Amino acid sequence: MRYCLRFVLAAGAGVVAVSAGMAQKPAAPDNAKTRVALEQADAAFKAGYAAMQAGKLEEARADFARAVRFAPQVPEAHLALGAILEQLGQHAKAIPELQKALELKPGDVLTETDLAQTQEAAAQAAAGKGSPEEAESHLLKAIPLMQAVASADGSDAATTAQRNAMLAGMQDELGSVLAQEKRWTEAETAFREAIRLMPNGAAAHMHLGVALIAAKNVAVGLEELKAAEAVAPENAMVQFQLGSGLATAGQDEEAIPHLEKAVRLSPDLPGGWLALAVAQQRLGKETESIPLFEKAVAQQPQNAEALTNLALALTQTGKAKEALPYLQQALAKTPNDPVVHQDMGAARLQMSDFDAAIVEFMKARDLDPNNPQFHYDLGLAYKLKDRTDDAIQELEKAASLDPMLPDPPYTLGILYMQMGKFEDAATQLHAALTLRPGNGDGWAILGSVLKQIEKRDEAEAALRKAIELMPNQPGAHITLAAVLAEEGKHDEATAERKIAANLSRTAVNRQRAMLNTNAGSQLLQRGEIADAVSKFQDAIAADPDYAEAHAQLAVAYERQGRTEDAAAERRKVDAAGSFSQSK
Repeated sequence: MRYCLRFVLAAGAGVVAVSAGMAQKPAAPDNAKTRVALEQADAAFKAGYAAMQAGKLEEARADFARAVRFAPQVPEAHLALGAILEQLGQHAKAIPELQKALELKPGDVLTETDLAQTQEAAAQAAAGKGSPEEAESHLLKAIPLMQAVASADGSDAATTAQRNAMLAGMQDELGSVLAQEKRWTEAETAFREAIRLMPNGAAAHMHLGVALIAAKNVAVGLEELKAAEAVAPENAMVQFQLGSGLATAGQDEEAIPHLEKAVRLSPDLPGGWLALAVAQQRLGKETESIPLFEKAVAQQPQNAEALTNLALALTQTGKAKEALPYLQQALAKTPNDPVVHQDMGAARLQMSDFDAAIVEFMKARDLDPNNPQFHYDLGLAYKLKDRTDDAIQELEKAASLDPMLPDPPYTLGILYMQMGKFEDAATQLHAALTLRPGNGDGWAILGSVLKQIEKRDEAEAALRKAIELMPNQPGAHITLAAVLAEEGKHDEATAERKIAANLSRTAVNRQRAMLNTNAGSQLLQRGEIADAVSKFQDAIAADPDYAEAHAQLAVAYERQGRTEDAAAERRKVDAAGSFSQSK
């Protein structure tokens, strides 16, 4: 213990003083017997002290136990034995000895402190064994002792601050134990008392913040985590918890710098790489998340969540085949996790292995039959396998489980359209677009369906909505031209056809520019600079507004030593990008 040596020294002086005093009294049968016992206790104590100094703790324990046996009414003997038992980690045996010492010498500050710390250590051991009730019991006994010590008279400012810090630590531990049991109100009280005792203690602010967020009081929890950061900005765990709290609040952009700092400060921080990777993945940065997930898996190879999310990121970037081994590892660890089966199904679907995908989606659905997403995934796989009736059944089930999901009615609408059931298709598409009105493709498809059932006014409105959302796509203009022609609006129809033709030509030119730029980039990598320049120039001729072609041509010119030409192309990059965005 932190104070063990100090306590044992005090105890040694006490035993020697008692034995010396008794030796000076007149001899009598009882006194003589007492004197012998005290002399034996004194010898045992000195032997224990010597053994302790030599690091022979078990010998010291035996000697101090003999001192207690010879002088059971001497508090210092019990204190010494309790202290050595605590050093040996035998909390359950140490506590009664220290309690006896305090009973024999009430109000002794050293004994109260030692007993409080022993109770605290016993609480930590109980918490480590998963016994929160036992841990709470020890802490509730330790805190009043430390409160008495902290309020003792005659202490200098430094000692008082030290005792308050110890008491704050105990309150913090009590709050942590209570939080583990989800006793949020009591935990908050303990953490706030720890903060009152030690306002600049980062741990209590951090623990209170985590507990408040867990109790769904996210805004106040984030305030406490920010207070912890203000006190300890270079503490990796504080940065990790603040980043995790922001992510919980849906603020992934704000969370990422804190999570990055956490792993920079402590690369081995458990869960750090995983939390950072998940935040990047949620922001749609799957490519950036993959190396982070790989670090998380290397750090925690048994973590099914890390394995599953890495696999998902690989699938999202078109690398389903690479994802399979990670999904298989995750399933070996969590065979009944429906999400892992869902991700396995998605990977199989990307590989066009529809039968295997159906099997996985069925497993996910059966494990969690009330999850609409699993029914939707299975319905989509059935659709791709041309099992129409099965697809409709699963998609309708998904829609019934969550009427606010736009994907099931949208996919049903497309399915009914392909079956020639245009009225049903229109009904489903209307439902989907009510839920997701920004779906430009959906409005274009609805316009086509309404055209088929000769609802031309509605079709025209839907197509104009599609054009509003996707002004550079020629398809909606072509369909609108056909609807206008059927309505006898021939001039408007001609105008729409011209727009569609121009957009189609622009799309073809952009595709040609992209192909030439990709070819030029490959030549540039091989060192064939002149041929690369030619390809980039062809790309710009096809589409002068394609910024990437200008950027790559600048690189090629730089390698040829044409610095001024390179600078001119770089100036065109921003202008081309701005023009493309405005079109």
